[in-house]
Amino acid sequence: MTRPLTSRQQNVYDFIVKTMNELGYPPTRAEISRALGFKSPNAAEEHLRALERKGVIRVIRGTSRGIRLPAQEAEASEGAANDEPSQSQGLPIIGEVAAGSPILAAEHIDRYCPLPAEYFTPRADYLLRVRGLSMKDVGIMEGDLLAVHRTERIRDGQIVVARLEDEVTVKRFHRQGHKVRLDAENADFDPIEVDLRHDAFEIEGIGVGVIRGGNGQALG
Repeated sequence: MTRPLTSRQQNVYDFIVKTMNELGYPPTRAEISRALGFKSPNAAEEHLRALERKGVIRVIRGTSRGIRLPAQEAEASEGAANDEPSQSQGLPIIGEVAAGSPILAAEHIDRYCPLPAEYFTPRADYLLRVRGLSMKDVGIMEGDLLAVHRTERIRDGQIVVARLEDEVTVKRFHRQGHKVRLDAENADFDPIEVDLRHDAFEIEGIGVGVIRGGNGQALG
């Protein structure tokens, strides 16, 4: 039987649920601290660990917004299992992503591509339309569709789709301790430095293939 939450833990949990329901993504430790009057993000971290031990949240290490609600994940999985009509449309093509909103929100889906998810390895969950030329040296060009596998398990050197604050970007991932460096594959672009202790950062997935120019010609 799950142990009951203390009043403070309940406050933290309620704030997490409220934030996810209203914004579509979880709060950072700093945001929890500000909202509930904690002196530092460390206090929020202690409450998160307690909530995780009691089984009401799941914490993803190494990300500032790495908080998941097992109850909501179970509901989402059940809904996805019963959502065959949308799956049969193919892979969703994501265009412009509004600041702070979930990448697969309905308003971001331009159309569907008839390619099956299993065409890519690992399987793709969506196609992201590439903006800019920061990855041109590895053949990812303006207007291409990057096939993305949703995962939080990444290896150093992989090409990732990352969310920085309210922006989504495609870069090569490197991590050392609490520091992350996102490298462009174009000498005209400087690396992006991220400090996981206080910067808002989350991995949306890894690149698993490219469709050249969005015209259906897939490249492995």
